[in-house]
Amino acid sequence: MADRSKLGEILVKYESELLEHWMKEQLAAVTLRRDLMSEHELRQQSVEFVRLFRQGVARRNFTDINSQDWAPLREMLASVSKSRALHGFSPSETAIFVFSFKQPLLERLRKEHGNDADSLAQDVWIATVVLDQLGLYTTEVYQQSREQVIARQQSDLLELSTPVVQLWPGILCIPLIGTLDSERTQVVMESLLQRISETGSQIAIIDISGVPAVDTLVAQHLLKTVSAARLMGADCLVSGIRPQIAQTVVHLGVKLSDVTTKATLAAALDVALRSLGLEVKNRQK
Repeated sequence: MADRSKLGEILVKYESELLEHWMKEQLAAVTLRRDLMSEHELRQQSVEFVRLFRQGVARRNFTDINSQDWAPLREMLASVSKSRALHGFSPSETAIFVFSFKQPLLERLRKEHGNDADSLAQDVWIATVVLDQLGLYTTEVYQQSREQVIARQQSDLLELSTPVVQLWPGILCIPLIGTLDSERTQVVMESLLQRISETGSQIAIIDISGVPAVDTLVAQHLLKTVSAARLMGADCLVSGIRPQIAQTVVHLGVKLSDVTTKATLAAALDVALRSLGLEVKNRQK
């Protein structure tokens, strides 16, 4: 049946007419985002889609858009989907770009086939199957692109939430705020070790005043960070040990005996300065 399809011939004969009809429908649609895309850019994408769609249909591989015959159109739609994901389009607004081509194409098919119901049904089915697959493909690429953006944003936020501050030549501090999980611990460790390497600091203070709770996992993360810093030649102090945290650590049986801990950042800084042979005194007027 596919061999008797007139879909390829219709796309060649009426390519310009189909494009103009489609553009008219897209520009009149309520889903059009003029704030995110210009008419010129929409026309460029539409022209490219119709051209590549015609080429794909000409190969007569109607049902498998994952084949090499459809590779150029897949690449074009992937580019469109990624771009729209980055510019703030919704998944439905992205997919409708493909699905909206059905209306002008099916209208033209009805005119061409006339009273030949069997041929019309065949070409309508082929067009529907192919366009549905292409529309779903744009949604999949869109979703992957959004997930990549979210992952990158999360990574950026992790880095921003774990600044390493130089309190004094030779003394670094990394204030932690919020929950400390495995992923964030890795960022903390990498940031701290990088700064130790850059500054040659001998002491690093890990301040957990902003960490709401400490459990066995958090304590293990802290110990790993302390061990890694020591391998880089820096001693580590942990500040912000509140009474509740101290009781929890003892209750959990976590051994922090070989780590210097202080209740406040100020107390830890005082210890760090003394370790470097420095002392802070009140200035006499």
